[in-house]
Amino acid sequence: MPTAVISDVHANAPALKVVLADIEKRGISRIICLGDTVGYGPDPLECVDLVRAKCEWALMGNHDYGVLYEPTNFNPGAESAAFWTREQFDKEPDPTLRAQRYDFLNRLRVRVVERIGSQGAEPLTTQNDKAGIALLAVHGSPRRPINEYIFPDDAVNSPDKLESIFDRVQRVCIVGHTHVPGVFTDEPDFYPPGELGEGGYKFVEGEKAVINVGSVGQPRDFDPRASYVIIHPTHAQFIRLEYDVDATAKKIKAIDALPDWLADRLYEGR
Repeated sequence: MPTAVISDVHANAPALKVVLADIEKRGISRIICLGDTVGYGPDPLECVDLVRAKCEWALMGNHDYGVLYEPTNFNPGAESAAFWTREQFDKEPDPTLRAQRYDFLNRLRVRVVERIGSQGAEPLTTQNDKAGIALLAVHGSPRRPINEYIFPDDAVNSPDKLESIFDRVQRVCIVGHTHVPGVFTDEPDFYPPGELGEGGYKFVEGEKAVINVGSVGQPRDFDPRASYVIIHPTHAQFIRLEYDVDATAKKIKAIDALPDWLADRLYEGR
């Protein structure tokens, strides 16, 4: 069974529900999350509850970290959203549910090592740890898992940065964080999904790749549709889905602590 990889939900429940419904429709039962379940958006509690119920595991993103600890190096809008999100956690009247949500944030992992085998991405075991394609999962980058961005133009403008990153990748790495889907190879080069064709990225013997799965709740590649990836045994498939942007945007604009531009950017995918 292939594995669905989601990332950067950013408290956007309408987008997350559309993605989860699509995953279920495809008969995929294993879902993993690369972080930033919260931040920016209006539905942090609902999204946390969905991710902790549906995902086998989830990573710590910089916005998850900002809510649990402190929003370090955030712009004013992101910082305001982090503090507002924390308030929503604290306002939960049910002490058990409040504790469970904080426990979810507290248990988020920083990096996970798996493999790509005959069923797609799967956990390492003592029986399969030498087989298949090595798979590293982080939110940001292999160098700084929580908060380093790998930008598409790094392939041209920062080849030394990519070389250092690929030194830490055995074969394939999956990331989020920039909200821009696509594949970096160790040439170095960057391929947006549109250049990969319908089959997505095919795993190539001897080639290293960093696959950005894009963002469920706040795409930034000028395509407002929700993005996620399915890891098959031979390739990574990029999926885009329309969702009710208006529903999320109206919720954001109704919350004084969330700047209106967080809603406006959703229509343009930026």
